[in-house]
Amino acid sequence: MTYKPKSEFLHVMQSRGFLQDCTDLEGLDDRLLEGVLPAYIGFDATADSLHVGSLIQIMMLRWLQKTGHKPITLMGGGTTKIGDPSGKDESRKMMTPEVIDSNVGGIFKVFEKYLTFGDGPTDAVQPNNAEWLDKLNYIEFLRDIGPHFTINRMLTFESVKQRLDREQPLTFLEFNYMLLQSYDFMELNKRFGCGLQMGGSDQWGNIVNGVDLTRRISQTQVFGLTTPLLTKADGSKMGKSAAGAIWLNEDKLSAYEFWQFWRNTLDADVGKFLRLFTEIDLDECDRLGALEGSEINEAKVILANAATTLAHGAEAAAAAEATAKEVFEKGGVGDDLPTVSLDTADVGDAISIVQLFVKSGLSGSGKEAKRLIADGGAKLDDVAVTDAGTMVSADQLRASIKLSAGKKRHALAKLS
Repeated sequence: MTYKPKSEFLHVMQSRGFLQDCTDLEGLDDRLLEGVLPAYIGFDATADSLHVGSLIQIMMLRWLQKTGHKPITLMGGGTTKIGDPSGKDESRKMMTPEVIDSNVGGIFKVFEKYLTFGDGPTDAVQPNNAEWLDKLNYIEFLRDIGPHFTINRMLTFESVKQRLDREQPLTFLEFNYMLLQSYDFMELNKRFGCGLQMGGSDQWGNIVNGVDLTRRISQTQVFGLTTPLLTKADGSKMGKSAAGAIWLNEDKLSAYEFWQFWRNTLDADVGKFLRLFTEIDLDECDRLGALEGSEINEAKVILANAATTLAHGAEAAAAAEATAKEVFEKGGVGDDLPTVSLDTADVGDAISIVQLFVKSGLSGSGKEAKRLIADGGAKLDDVAVTDAGTMVSADQLRASIKLSAGKKRHALAKLS
């Protein structure tokens, strides 16, 4: 029989589809009922934004705060210098401290849209593990932490096994990552009373190690909870699109493109995505997800508006919907379409249509743009482009032109 949580947070996690595994579900449930529980998720600063692939974790932290507990958004300023082998096929490229710090600042802009930060008991905090990892004495770390880990057990974790099974190198540097992540949990427990680490199911081994280490050294019971790894109904990875990553910062991806990502959700994913990525009532999520035919498109607009409101605000969501109606229903241009500004020096008297599609981001390469044209999917101001040798004049670009790749992806191009 499925365990029925008594705490509001675990009830939300279970009923909305966030819950995969927990180290002690009943024990965590009891602890949540005792009072405010600080809980963390770690994010390495590998880019200056997070993308939709991290949104399930961000929503967990948001629900944690909404149900009366304290979110900790741990930034991996220290662990980013090493790299987590979980789910990776190759070693991570090394980054300078300056780049990492800049990325941390960009990521904070994402979190402050979803969470309330401050000094209150349930206000979110954002520590950086470089604060303690950068100061570690290697010999002392090996002496104090090393004895609690065995190579035998570490080799059983899926993240390690997958790399070894594929005969891909796993450096000693990366092998140390799980020790450092476990140390993070123990340190957060000491500093903030953190009693719960959450993450994707690929983090299960790292989380369990942290629970064990904190119990052994600090003599404290803490908990771990994971979410299912999320894929779309067609099996593709969440957070990616044909044009690249779906970033959560507007300076990396416009609110309109973000809105379009959700509007283009596969029919079979609508109900699930409403439960995970919006705060719409569960009964309404189920009703909307069960719609069929043209009606499911109404549900997709509701999903797009709700998800975009959380990430960019209600005004941005409304503007994106208005632009979509203008573009799709009336054949217009729309004020909110992503725009690429071209330098006069780059264009000269004219620029090829192939280059325009690449510069606008609608095609990843010249080869891809030519294929799009050959397949009949490229349009210039709503007129099909049939010749990959077509040139667009500087005069045309001064007035701005509309580029379309298929029926759903559009951009404006103009001279700056």
